[in-house]
Amino acid sequence: MRIQLRRCIQSLSVVLFLLLMFLDQYAVFANRARARARSSPRSRTNGRRTQERPASRKTSTISLSAGNIYPEIYKNGKKKKKSEPKAEKKKQPPHVIMIIADDLGYNDVGYHAKYGRSMIRTPNIDEMAYSGVRLENYYVQPVCTPTRSQLITGRYQIHTGMQHLNLFPGRPCCLPLDETTLAQALKKQGYSTHAVGKWHLGYAWKDCLPSRRGFESFFGNIMGSADHWSHNKTALFGDKLVMGKSMYYNERIYWKHEGTFSTTLYTNRARQLIRKQPRNKPLFLYLSYEAVHTPLNVPEQYAKPYEGIIHNSKRRRYAGLVNILDEAVRNVTEALKYNGLYDNSVIIFTTDNGGRPKPRSVGNNWPLRGGKSTLWEGGIRGVGFVHSPLIPWELRGTVNRQLIHVSDWFPTIVKGIAGGKLVTNKPLDGINQWKTISKGTESNRHEILHNIDPIYPAAHWTRENERDFGALSNLPFNATMRASIRVGNWKLSTGLPHEDFWEPPKESEMPPEMNDIRWSTPVRLYNIKKDPNERQNMAPYQKKIVYRLLKRLQDYQNTAVTPIHLGPKDERGNPKYHGGAWVPWMDR
Repeated sequence: MRIQLRRCIQSLSVVLFLLLMFLDQYAVFANRARARARSSPRSRTNGRRTQERPASRKTSTISLSAGNIYPEIYKNGKKKKKSEPKAEKKKQPPHVIMIIADDLGYNDVGYHAKYGRSMIRTPNIDEMAYSGVRLENYYVQPVCTPTRSQLITGRYQIHTGMQHLNLFPGRPCCLPLDETTLAQALKKQGYSTHAVGKWHLGYAWKDCLPSRRGFESFFGNIMGSADHWSHNKTALFGDKLVMGKSMYYNERIYWKHEGTFSTTLYTNRARQLIRKQPRNKPLFLYLSYEAVHTPLNVPEQYAKPYEGIIHNSKRRRYAGLVNILDEAVRNVTEALKYNGLYDNSVIIFTTDNGGRPKPRSVGNNWPLRGGKSTLWEGGIRGVGFVHSPLIPWELRGTVNRQLIHVSDWFPTIVKGIAGGKLVTNKPLDGINQWKTISKGTESNRHEILHNIDPIYPAAHWTRENERDFGALSNLPFNATMRASIRVGNWKLSTGLPHEDFWEPPKESEMPPEMNDIRWSTPVRLYNIKKDPNERQNMAPYQKKIVYRLLKRLQDYQNTAVTPIHLGPKDERGNPKYHGGAWVPWMDR
């Protein structure tokens, strides 16, 4: 029995040996056939004969070696060296398009107007806002220069000396040259930086110009406003009105394109920059329109659709200015899409201040109180939204009611969006709000200093005021000084209240409401969450809160720098001495 078993095993061994030999020879034959096929003219090489070394027998034989079982580790029977993990390719930072409207009223965009009985419609702005994140607790400054200075530096105007009004033509001052600008910070992050449109941060020295404040190029109006067609700025020098060209291309006066509307001119320049932008480099485009600022000389085709709908001619032309702005926003967005930048872009839309209801313009902030130049909500509650394909789907179309301020754009863009470091020569007042906007988290901002202006005429402290709040000298802050602060839901304003009306849109045919504040009421306190339209002054009933907020105002005032005193105009800056143009004259 054992002998038979042994013979059987021997027979199986022979059969197995012969089978392995057969397989070995078959593999060699097959490899040679494949080698001949590859070297033939019929191989897939576009008709060209290729040279390829035939596989060796050693590497082609079928065996139970580790090289056959683990081919990803072994090659040619030898163990591969462990390859180093490939470094992940750094993702390009998003393009940032900052669009600024001038004097746009809170009630003058379609997604607000439908609640405020306004007939102005902005379908393109609405579409972007509804598919982005609308900022409905967002604040700017009452006038142009302070808002722009805070946006571009990330610092309150009390820390830059720009807390008093705008910069006017012929005055030797500008945004302090030792301030780090948003463009300079982004340029260090590898961004292309371009400014288009209104500047309004001074031009007395060449170093004040945008091209020397971090922007690679500048095309636009160096002043605060100009004629939309001729691009000339008219200003009072002494007792005479003088006019000069204020359109610049980099550091030169731009004499061309007189007769082309400013919004069209700026949009065309923006589209040109987008078209020429290298795909491997992020873009920062600061696009600051002059619309919807006066003068109201809009192209007729934009005002005509409102005939028979808006009967007030000024309001009708103003509506046309809003419409041409709305069209410009669409054209810039389409340019981003056409040139392949849109999918990696963040578009930020903001106004610089509230609308000016009267007398020069007819912007509307209803139902908010007041307007441009005032510290009422109508002057400082801004229209704003962020639109981007980078925002998660679940947050698109949402309303963000977190407290956000215009100074927040500096850190939000540099750190939150661009992913850079906040390296500045002075401390920022702005807060990075990107997580709040893109993820819906709670904002780290709990208070906003709207302003402290020691130059503005002071209010009177009456016996009635002394009876309610005590002697002025005993208060922690001079309550006759023009100032305003928001802490949580409470807003305290001091000093003269300025124009404090509620002005409905002209087409609503509702009468304006008279103010309920006397000019002798320098202390005003409102709960903005419960009373966003500032109708009930709570100061006489919440004195502890008044004193606490007065203390915060004084804390800020202790850190303030001396305001830039605008002073008289320098006759040397008169354009009649410079070929009919507004130029930097302090270097001459």
